[in-house]
Amino acid sequence: MVEWITPNWLLTFIFLTGIATVLAMPPWQAIVPQLVPKEELRSAVALNGVGLNISRAIGPALAGLAIGALGMAAPYWINALSTFAVIAALIWWRPTQPIAQSLPTERFANAIRNGLRYARYNPDLRATLIRSAGFFPLASVYWALLPLLVRARIAGGPEIYGILLGAIGAGAVCGAFVFPAAAKLGADRVMTGATAGTALALVLFAIAREPATGLIACVLAGISWVAAIATLNVSAQFALPGWVRGRGMAMFATGQFAGLAVGSIVWGQAAQMIGLPAVHIIAAIALVASVPLLRRWKLQTAAGFDLAPSMHWPAPLLSHDIEPDRGPVLVTIEYVVAGDERAPFLAAMAKLAGERRRDGAFDWGIYEDAAKEGVFVETFCVDSWLEHMRQHQRVTNADRVLQDAVHRFQAEGDPAVRHLIAARRSETT
Repeated sequence: MVEWITPNWLLTFIFLTGIATVLAMPPWQAIVPQLVPKEELRSAVALNGVGLNISRAIGPALAGLAIGALGMAAPYWINALSTFAVIAALIWWRPTQPIAQSLPTERFANAIRNGLRYARYNPDLRATLIRSAGFFPLASVYWALLPLLVRARIAGGPEIYGILLGAIGAGAVCGAFVFPAAAKLGADRVMTGATAGTALALVLFAIAREPATGLIACVLAGISWVAAIATLNVSAQFALPGWVRGRGMAMFATGQFAGLAVGSIVWGQAAQMIGLPAVHIIAAIALVASVPLLRRWKLQTAAGFDLAPSMHWPAPLLSHDIEPDRGPVLVTIEYVVAGDERAPFLAAMAKLAGERRRDGAFDWGIYEDAAKEGVFVETFCVDSWLEHMRQHQRVTNADRVLQDAVHRFQAEGDPAVRHLIAARRSETT
């Protein structure tokens, strides 16, 4: 059977394994907040990293023992069989449902569109994705070039490569245990330290000519790696409510793996043209330069937000039943505001606009009555009546704070809400 494993088949299976990993990672990460309270999320993410990196540290050694005792295929059979235990645990686990799921499941294309819309209008998640895009392509250089470094610069073989790869995992384990305490310094400081640590590791890789220097660089790279990825992961988790957490973590995972893939291709080509030391130094300089360039995008700014469903929107008053797919739906809300409150009211409305859009509105506007001073009409459009019903379930307690800030400017009673649906010629009244 060994002769069946050609380079093409090997690349094919590696490609399929990568697809499976990317598909599994978002839901795996999305369930973490359901297992631990919010204040323990940082530690839980770090602990998850411990398990991953312990496997990375001792996995090659255990695989070597299995190959020696049972043959080349043994590690793959053992790994495949152990996966069934994970599958059984997931089947057995029953997550709690915070709200009654009375609405049908979103269609695939709509779910993707709504997830992308949410990311676009969520500044906290957007900042995390931008910071990820500034780190992973640059940090990918030592992952991509470590085998070449061992062979061409250190003059080592598979044993040295396995030791150095294990050192990255060991460093990551150490970093995971330190991370909860380091997180008290603040997410942006931890990310800056992780970026600087990775840059220093790259400098050591550039000058490495013996295993000892490479070993120190790998340990430092592992510590920095887990600090960076845990900080970014927690930042994404804090920014996502339950209804879109899986999709948001999928975007984070996509950015991570895309950065590693693109970075590996670019750095591999660069190493062929200008050599390994120059590539490592260039990547180190770029990482240091990224710190001030990305400083404006703060991490974990949503840590204090309550993203549990508020369920405070009242059910719309209807004169007749409405088909779920009717639409688009235009919602108007009329406010009466005192003249001297105009500027702060519009400032509050600007913050509310993001909430409307990320929860499902594809258009939003605020209009001022030309005949009556202080009368404003907010409008937003949703694809269908079903999507508007989903909005009722998506509004969080943090969103309610934004809405309450707007409603405090209401001078007379409650704002008047109307629901308008696109008319059909065949529709009878």
